[in-house]
Amino acid sequence: MLSNLGNSLLFLNAIFSFIIIYFSSKSIKSVGETIPSKIFKISLIQTSFVMSCFFTLVAAFIISDFSLVNVYENSHSEKPLFYKIAGTWGSHEGSLMLWIIILTIFSFLFLIKNKNHPKNYRLYTLIFQNIIILGFLFFILFNSNPFATVSPVPKEGLGLNPILQDPALVIHPPLLYIGFVGSSIYFSAAMASLVTDYSEKQFAYSIKNWVLVSWGFQSLGILIGSIWAYYELGWGGFWFWDPVENASLLPWFAMTALFHSVIVLEKRNQLYFWVITLCLMTFILSVTGTFLVRSGILNSVHTFASDPSRGVFILIFLSLMIFSSIYLLFKKYKTSNSFINSNSKETFVLINNWFMLFYLLTVLIGTLYPIITDALTNNKISVGPPFYNAVIFPVVAVFLFFMAIGPNTKWIKNKFNDIKNFLFFLASALVINFLIVFFFKSYTVISNLIIISSLFLIISTMFDLVKCFKNSNFDLARITSHLSFGFLVLFIGLNHNFSIEKDFNLKVGETISFDNYEIKLKRLSLKDFSNYKAVIGNLEVKNMKLGEVNILSPEIRIYDNPSTLTYEAAIKTNLIKDYYLTMSNIDRSEFYNIKFQKKPMMIWIWISVIMLSLGGFLRVFKNANNN
Repeated sequence: MLSNLGNSLLFLNAIFSFIIIYFSSKSIKSVGETIPSKIFKISLIQTSFVMSCFFTLVAAFIISDFSLVNVYENSHSEKPLFYKIAGTWGSHEGSLMLWIIILTIFSFLFLIKNKNHPKNYRLYTLIFQNIIILGFLFFILFNSNPFATVSPVPKEGLGLNPILQDPALVIHPPLLYIGFVGSSIYFSAAMASLVTDYSEKQFAYSIKNWVLVSWGFQSLGILIGSIWAYYELGWGGFWFWDPVENASLLPWFAMTALFHSVIVLEKRNQLYFWVITLCLMTFILSVTGTFLVRSGILNSVHTFASDPSRGVFILIFLSLMIFSSIYLLFKKYKTSNSFINSNSKETFVLINNWFMLFYLLTVLIGTLYPIITDALTNNKISVGPPFYNAVIFPVVAVFLFFMAIGPNTKWIKNKFNDIKNFLFFLASALVINFLIVFFFKSYTVISNLIIISSLFLIISTMFDLVKCFKNSNFDLARITSHLSFGFLVLFIGLNHNFSIEKDFNLKVGETISFDNYEIKLKRLSLKDFSNYKAVIGNLEVKNMKLGEVNILSPEIRIYDNPSTLTYEAAIKTNLIKDYYLTMSNIDRSEFYNIKFQKKPMMIWIWISVIMLSLGGFLRVFKNANNN
């Protein structure tokens, strides 16, 4: 029986964690720098058993074993195989199994990939990582068991939430979890560093690739989630500051500050406690996001079902992590005697860190403030895009200038020899911005600053690219990431300023005109699919100015298992803009509400994030080759 097999594997994995902690503690007290081979073997067996446990759950979903509560609540025998498998991590219990897999794999890989580092440092990292693994194993076993059974066995399952039945949602959770769950390994390494006083450049070498890998996957995970929300939820944009979106963004800010600080620790043996603090903060923020998503205190389409007992368990575990890491940090903290020149690359990294912490605190306050207000005053409020745009946008404009100048400064003490170049870059950015305003339309001062600063970063980075080719000193990773970030902000600015949104009601045969557009609801059709029925609209969108005609077909989907209505956007994408249409019926009348949006540069926003992530992975490959 799969339930017995799965539970047995979970208990065995808990036992393996205890054994690893015991033998690691024993080995720390022994003489010599060699880690006993049995620790490697037990860690490998643990990883194999965790994988086997997960595939046992996958098998239960594939064969529709409705004796398991998890399968019963999140699958159906008529679901396509693709979505049966995705249901494994589409639920709270199954997604926690994915957590355990990533925690365990990273633990094993860190053990075998860091052979050049001190024995005690590696063993303490292994101990702390297995304490985390035990925490989540206990959570699964006693609160969120994916192998819990139901009796009598139902003949049919309830089905997976229809909005989760999407290819993007199959790959979004694994990518995101590799990012923020992967940060556990440098949390454990930071704790081990504090215990063993392993704080030199070699510590930076031991964690830098783990930070970059988690950052790269976190970026891709956020991207896929954003694309899914764009076409599946009918929001019509790339980001809506939804609380669960914010929960994934918080550790990303900390990771970004962290890998820049690691560079300083590696090159100059400075900012050690910045590195330690950010290592601890990143995983703590990841667990905080998990608490917000799984406790039921957030109101979001992304959250798992509300269960206060889950929240209490995670909150206790989170509190233990915070207090133990703070205690160890303050116990070991000592003021650095090394002097950092205000005119140096190190200072610009510190400036980057403070910017990232500002963004992090802004998003954290915006996410938590409604929860606190609701708890204290019983008044429900929401903090939306206007707050974040007003607070973050002006600061981003300043940040981009520092981001362009920083890479061109020198370590220890810098001489500003590039002032003429920077003035040229600024003049070029101003001219391009003026042309945009002149040929299209005027917009706000903040919008101008965002576009000018992003152009400044783009031009400066492209100039760096030319210099690197000439000097054969080609930092492709940094240039790719910085150039991509500049384009990302530029395209977001253009998207924000030149979007068009209209909301109107039509019945079949009617036409509406506005600006340079004419939209006609030509007809409706009903079609059966294997998993749902759909009412499909046929709308003609004419751009009268360009003489352009497009046919878009938004859908109203009717699912039976579970019984749900969803509204699928119709999107026409090209290199310049997206046309975006959603359709919903008004009180079963002959009228349909149509939401039309023109979204410039959407595809380039997605491409910019992909290239941004690529820069991180290029750095990993460069580090691997150098080592």
